[in-house]
Amino acid sequence: MKNIAILGSSGGNLYNLGGKDPEKLLSEIFIQCDSAGINISAVQFIGAEVSMDTAKKHSKAALYILQETKPTRIFEGILTEVNDKAASIDTKIAEDIRNGKIDGLITMSIDPEGSNKEAILAAAEKGIPIVGTGGTSMAITASKGANVISTSGTTGTTSRTRAVSFVSSLSKFWGSKYQPIIGGTAETKSGNPFKRINIRGIMMSSLPAFIALALILALSKIPGLSGLGEIFDLLLQALPVVIAAIAAKQVSDLDEVSIVAGIIAGVLSINGGIIGGMIGGIGAGLLVQFLFLKCVQWRFPMTTVNIVAGGFSGILSGLLVFYLIGPLALMLGDYIKLVIEQAVTFSPLLAGAVAGLLIWPAILGGIYHAAILPIVLLEMEKSGNSFLGAVDMVSLVIVAAGINLANIIAPRDKGEAAIATPGFMINLGFGTFVESAYPFMFSNKLVFGGALLSAGIGGALVGVFNVKGTAYLPSFVAPFASDNVVGFMISMLVAFTCSFLITIFANKVVKRRKQEIVDKSGIVEVER
Repeated sequence: MKNIAILGSSGGNLYNLGGKDPEKLLSEIFIQCDSAGINISAVQFIGAEVSMDTAKKHSKAALYILQETKPTRIFEGILTEVNDKAASIDTKIAEDIRNGKIDGLITMSIDPEGSNKEAILAAAEKGIPIVGTGGTSMAITASKGANVISTSGTTGTTSRTRAVSFVSSLSKFWGSKYQPIIGGTAETKSGNPFKRINIRGIMMSSLPAFIALALILALSKIPGLSGLGEIFDLLLQALPVVIAAIAAKQVSDLDEVSIVAGIIAGVLSINGGIIGGMIGGIGAGLLVQFLFLKCVQWRFPMTTVNIVAGGFSGILSGLLVFYLIGPLALMLGDYIKLVIEQAVTFSPLLAGAVAGLLIWPAILGGIYHAAILPIVLLEMEKSGNSFLGAVDMVSLVIVAAGINLANIIAPRDKGEAAIATPGFMINLGFGTFVESAYPFMFSNKLVFGGALLSAGIGGALVGVFNVKGTAYLPSFVAPFASDNVVGFMISMLVAFTCSFLITIFANKVVKRRKQEIVDKSGIVEVER
């Protein structure tokens, strides 16, 4: 196993590209070194509170060294004091280099004529490989005869991409095997990018954008705010971009590089709708990783690596969607929405009732987030609201609220009121957390059956009134984000009342049975 030392400072330009967070910057290098089987035996890093380009002698700074296998802040003071303290660490590292205990260096914006002078001189004497960033510092290091095998600027780089570049160059120099860890953990090594594709995760992460769309829609209906309709149209066009950026980030997880690629792909995928945006983002994420690793292998400067990986990936994936996949993706999305519309048109009552009855089994079986939520978002893509979104609010959220309120007012046991109260508040205040009703549903078949019945009735009313809305909004806001305020309110009120009354009845039945058991136990005791 090779041993290396990390030397550096928060730097000038580096400060704005990860240097102001030394612990995260260093942790990225530790992760990549661990994957490559490289041991970090020493650290000397000076982190200033401002960029070194503007730092003064009295600027505050801190010194980080290796303690118990992790970088640790051991001293804080003004910059001159920290530099003096760092000199002793520099001497120790130089001694280790000369004694053969350190086989290579990773440097970042070092001071080869100051706080890193001895280590660089020792490295030059021993001819050990050096990789790093910082144009001026690396030029001075090379001028001292050091074996600089890879150097680059910091513009356009991130802490992760720099770490991958450093370790890749050292591994190639030593001829050792190295598989970059892209996601930050051992489960996300670069060899399996397809395993990081998670449609459900992409949709769930994108949900805030759709809720923002629904809120703008609700506000645009207020007299005097009709001008927000233009904002609504603009947000509609932005949805594929949001999804593409999230998809690219999820697949490649190369920080800003993957986000840029996703945004470029998303802009070119707008005409393909959210399905086109997702395909474009996933394609960009896959290409980002491929091009990034190839460019590192070809020893491109890190700035160029990021430009190629982020820019070209987004363009290539986006153009593929723009010219080929986009029209097909849009047709697929429109077809799914057409199926729903035709079902509602054929029999509004039946369509709503079936949706309401099945939505609880769907969420309990894990199908909701995998299938129903994506369809809801597809519906919202065109109008900002959804038929299934309205069913979601009425048959899940409001039914859960009714169950929770019943257990607050007339609980089976006194302790259940305390359990139900937070759930009820979240149901009404935030339009989510239907799981809060699970304890009451699972412990009483009558409550469970009442939830299904109430959901079916509520869904049927949504169908009859042909309501399109959304959940994930406060209950008092949701109707105004729908296309039928009165119909939505009636559907919510009826579903709430049904689940509330059935749960009250079920709780009374349970309490009555408990009392009968107690009474019988008392009679037996008296007879004895």
